[in-house]
Amino acid sequence: MKIEVWSDFVCPFCYIGKRRLENAMKTFPHENQIILEFKSYELDPNTEATPNKSIHEYLSEKKGMSIEQAKQMNESVGKQAAEVGLTYHFDTMQHTNTFDAHRIAKYAEQQGKGIEMAERLMHAYFTESKLISDYETLIALAIDVGLDENAVTTLLKVDDYAIHVRADEEQARQIGVQGVPFFVFNEKYALSGAQPQEVFAEVLEQVWEEEQQESKLKSLNPKSSKTTYCTDEGCETE
Repeated sequence: MKIEVWSDFVCPFCYIGKRRLENAMKTFPHENQIILEFKSYELDPNTEATPNKSIHEYLSEKKGMSIEQAKQMNESVGKQAAEVGLTYHFDTMQHTNTFDAHRIAKYAEQQGKGIEMAERLMHAYFTESKLISDYETLIALAIDVGLDENAVTTLLKVDDYAIHVRADEEQARQIGVQGVPFFVFNEKYALSGAQPQEVFAEVLEQVWEEEQQESKLKSLNPKSSKTTYCTDEGCETE
């Protein structure tokens, strides 16, 4: 089973959704037959590389709410993150452009380190408050997962792997991705949002069974009353 995950490294529900999926995979009898691939998606391609406002200010402007309301919303998200063992430090988070981080991730994928790089970038941003647009930071993070320092340094100096990032983003447009996280199972079963772990578990079983039966089902409708995802206007639950 192949699972493609469109996400951004500064998307709070992408990290939560990633962890919920991983936890569901641990209980799945056929986990060793799952291929997990992270796809590039920029929530806000126009974001500057050097932060000039706090994440609370950024959310306030995007959602048209007060700073205090933004803080309360982030606190709520932080609690959801904590439920799956993640620690978010919103007060020191450095919201930034993620294009170069995605380029590094695509290189890491070709080196067999895509999953490790995605995890390292998200942890660096949400938990360690690192600036993941900074070249020195990106190089250090890449080294952490075992990538070659010289190769990564050279990659950042030119536009290597930019075409791979753009290809993922174009594919997202073609299949109608409007928010992340967005999960595609075996290139035909779609699931949107940071669904609860039990929903991911249900979907894994359903996709496996349907594939065994060679079903023509094109999308999934899990038994969940709410789905949480992020767009360039912010994160929300429906």
